[in-house]
Amino acid sequence: MTVAVFGIPLWAELLAAGLGGLQGALFAAGVRERRIDILGVMVIGMGVALGGSLLRDVILNQPPVVVWSSWYLVVAAAAALLGMALQPLLRHVDWVVVVLDAVVIGTFGAIGTTKALSLGVGEVGALLVGVVGAVGGSIIRDLLLGLPVAFLQVGELFVVAAGAGAAALILLVAVSVPIPIAGIVCIAITTVVRIGAVRFNWRFPEQRPLPRVAWRSGRA
Repeated sequence: MTVAVFGIPLWAELLAAGLGGLQGALFAAGVRERRIDILGVMVIGMGVALGGSLLRDVILNQPPVVVWSSWYLVVAAAAALLGMALQPLLRHVDWVVVVLDAVVIGTFGAIGTTKALSLGVGEVGALLVGVVGAVGGSIIRDLLLGLPVAFLQVGELFVVAAGAGAAALILLVAVSVPIPIAGIVCIAITTVVRIGAVRFNWRFPEQRPLPRVAWRSGRA
């Protein structure tokens, strides 16, 4: 599939970084079983904001945009500070963090998939890059907090949500839908699937060990 070169607008990347920093800080500040200071909350917020973009660019063998442009660090840090300030006001409104998480996943997934396609990556590879970009920030967040990696847990459907959105974007681009519209659809689908998984308890069957089979040996 041939895709016209489409540069990711700076404002879109910065918006994703800002949403990621905000969500990461809100999440970290709400983790009561860990004693995290202000610097720790900022680091985690910035990890969510920048992790997906960093992993995406490493996979694509591109200069990491979060390093080459100072605006990413500034926006991510400012958003993390805002998240810390808002957390006491939103500590009883858990759905805010869930919705932000879903939007962040969708936004980074759309950007990652689009960037991969614009560089000539095939459909399957672009899907992979989109998913990695979408969940990369949450992986770094969970590792920094010493928590089980969320996208591997039953009922989270992080990868399913990100993959559904990225696949929709790829299909829409294949039929010549403008990339901005395809990106919005990607974000919307990812957000709906992720929130639906939380709200309606959508999940894959849990892995269970195979039952043991008792083998008896006998003589003929």
